[in-house]
Amino acid sequence: MRKHRQGWDYFDKIYCISVNERADRRVEAQIQFKTVGLGDSVEFIIVSKHPHNCEEGIFHSHMDCLRKGLQAGADSIVVFEDDILFDRFDIKGLKNCIDFLSGIDPWNALFFGCLVSRSQKTGNPSVVKIDYRCSAHAYVVNRHFAETLIRIPWQGVAYDDVLKNWPDCYAAYPAFAFQSNSPTDNDRNIGLDRIRRLLGGIQRIQKRNEFYHRHKIPIIAVHSIIILVIVKQVFL
Repeated sequence: MRKHRQGWDYFDKIYCISVNERADRRVEAQIQFKTVGLGDSVEFIIVSKHPHNCEEGIFHSHMDCLRKGLQAGADSIVVFEDDILFDRFDIKGLKNCIDFLSGIDPWNALFFGCLVSRSQKTGNPSVVKIDYRCSAHAYVVNRHFAETLIRIPWQGVAYDDVLKNWPDCYAAYPAFAFQSNSPTDNDRNIGLDRIRRLLGGIQRIQKRNEFYHRHKIPIIAVHSIIILVIVKQVFL
């Protein structure tokens, strides 16, 4: 019966991680969820900020969502972070992603938005295959991958790094989930957060990352030609 479900109701459980003190983010997140048709379908997982290590807190928060989804019998588990920002969302694109997941085996994760180290086209115009880099703020995993992830103990490795190098990971194209410019709760990333703001925010960085990997060959070719022209002018 599951294959006949459409839109967000295709996914069995949808969670959003939120730090207890950030009620402001929960209010904004609820507004964002309503803009894409999620309404009250998202369950907020309220967590306390880790007293010593924010990365460890983030790790356990994501793992708690996966465990909760598995305990509920979910075959697919969506996880958002509360600084979620939707842009370029299109219900047709979401349905294309769902059609893709319904017709492919195996798949581990599909990110609604993230930074990647590599991407390549698939037979579906709304999905690219990726090498994940970072920004696990909006993604879905299947039951098997969730079961695999929760067996990984905290070993001082950030959750983003745990997700790297796994095969069969995909991303929506164009990405429609971004992180807002709300100040980070990760004390270790305050400097990085400031740099991101200077560069226009994570949303702009993510779009540039997507554009580069989508058009990598022509971009490199154009820059190579420009360099050759400059070198030729210098030495002639």
